[in-house]
Amino acid sequence: MNHNDSPWAGRGPAPLWRRSLTCAMLSKTLLLITLAISGHAQTFLIEHVTLIDGTGRSAKPDACVLVSSGKFDKVGACPIAAPQGAQRIDGRGKYVIPGMFDVHVHLRGGGGPLESGGRGPNEQAGIRALQSYLYSGFTTILDVGNNPDYIFKLRDKERSGQIVSTRLLACGGIVTYPGSHGAGPSATLIDSWPQGIPKLDAAIARHPDMLKVTYEEHGWGTRPMITLLPVDLMTHIFQYYNDHGIRTTAHISNEIRAREAIFAGVDTLAHPVIQAPASDSFILMMKAKQIPEATTLTIGENYSRVAEHPEFLDQPLYRDTIEPEEINRLKTVESARQKENRWAWWMKIMTPVAQDNVKRLDAGGAIMALGTDQSSGPAAHREIELIVGGGVPPLNAIRIATLNSARFLGRDRDMGSVEEGKIADLVLLDADPLADINNIKRIHMVVKAGQIIDRSKLDLPVNRRTGGASTSSK
Repeated sequence: MNHNDSPWAGRGPAPLWRRSLTCAMLSKTLLLITLAISGHAQTFLIEHVTLIDGTGRSAKPDACVLVSSGKFDKVGACPIAAPQGAQRIDGRGKYVIPGMFDVHVHLRGGGGPLESGGRGPNEQAGIRALQSYLYSGFTTILDVGNNPDYIFKLRDKERSGQIVSTRLLACGGIVTYPGSHGAGPSATLIDSWPQGIPKLDAAIARHPDMLKVTYEEHGWGTRPMITLLPVDLMTHIFQYYNDHGIRTTAHISNEIRAREAIFAGVDTLAHPVIQAPASDSFILMMKAKQIPEATTLTIGENYSRVAEHPEFLDQPLYRDTIEPEEINRLKTVESARQKENRWAWWMKIMTPVAQDNVKRLDAGGAIMALGTDQSSGPAAHREIELIVGGGVPPLNAIRIATLNSARFLGRDRDMGSVEEGKIADLVLLDADPLADINNIKRIHMVVKAGQIIDRSKLDLPVNRRTGGASTSSK
């Protein structure tokens, strides 16, 4: 909606009742549009399964989970009565976790400078990336910066059921100051207030699920100095989006900028502090403020990993979901390029610092959410490996990938845990992820909004190679 066309134009922000009603309608719409994929709701009962519900509570053995009308109908100790005709699934020896999230994605295929040789968007590449998430048990992702025409078109196709896909939320283009981080052709550049309002109205008219701003001056690692978004302007932008019922996130990399963004009114942080160990006072503030912060460990670690250990791309989950020619390119061209990249080696040094910051923030009561800054299901699983590798217990890591991430999106009332009344997103595993976090890749079944996903029908290499998905990925 254009600012001047709004029925509240000239009368301040939309009333609270209208914003609350909008959020409630959006939650209901999320369920209805995901059910559109198959056109009907399934009813099934998973019996005698070990339940890891995503809240951080201890695992519950011999649990039953009844799914009906796209939601968790009943969750508790077995036995639970099921409606006549409901499908029964034997969960003995298996484990249920909520569908997982990646809250920091830049979906491939948008036609950025590193893609398609400058040939523009590639929708097929984007759909395959979306399906790699779904295959891998990630039922919701947030794209935090992309070609708006491309990403919103894909979002519309996912929501209308035209494509089988993970649930796609999108920011569209980022908002920042001219010359600042990410100030490319898809960005909305704001240099003054209130003169910038019409540009923001044009961006809001596309109904973004979240706002992302970049608050970064560089000058660290191997990066040159750039222009920094003024704090007072950033504050106006946050308030304006919140007044339109839209949550906000900010790209930061150090504690000072994180603090300034928080006190300017941001709702979430798109990265952890990576430039130095976080101070004890910062951790206490993050506990007090309860501002969710994305983990994004794998984006930095991946540069040196592909240079030093490209054999990781031979793991089944990568081979199942990434095109063979892309794996070959990564193992040869990209591996050689990263060996000469000073940034790769700086990030190798700093990734353990970021891992320790994530561990200390989680242990200190802050809200960490899973984000990768990448574009594939395997990358999201690598994020979980790095979170646990940094010292976070597996039970907490699952909460980070599920309920905490739903909270990042402002949707923890409806999503993110296996609890009665919530949207039924779940992953059924063949092995215990609390005993070994790598067992979270041992996927038996994926459910999105109450629909059992036929992983063998996804447009992925595993299905072109074998004619169907394997029952587990290691």
